[in-house]
Amino acid sequence: MTTLTHVNTKKAPEAIGPYSQAVIANGFVYTAGQIAFDPATMQIVQGDVQVQTDRVLNNLRAVLEEAGSSFDKVVKTTVFLKDMGDFSKVNEIYAKHFGDARPARSAVEVARLPRDVLVEIEAVALTSKSA
Repeated sequence: MTTLTHVNTKKAPEAIGPYSQAVIANGFVYTAGQIAFDPATMQIVQGDVQVQTDRVLNNLRAVLEEAGSSFDKVVKTTVFLKDMGDFSKVNEIYAKHFGDARPARSAVEVARLPRDVLVEIEAVALTSKSA
């Protein structure tokens, strides 16, 4: 039987619904989608898609670190975009955060995201913490 460990950190926005920031199971951490909330204020950061992507990835990093992981252990990400026309702008910020790490990735345009943000990103990564 697999045990699940729920991840919670104050360095990332608290969940705005009945879910966890991430869950650890069988050596992997599965994150919830992160949006451009400032964890200190729980307000959406103001700015373009690059400003929002930077905040999203800082939030994702905080959740991964709390789960005993990091960007270099990410296996797969999913990027949800309000406008696929922003793909190259998001890629620029994404590359700065991930450096030489090259996880598998899907990117999709969606009709609408929570709080009308421009981007949301989730990840699956290896973790050193056990469930």
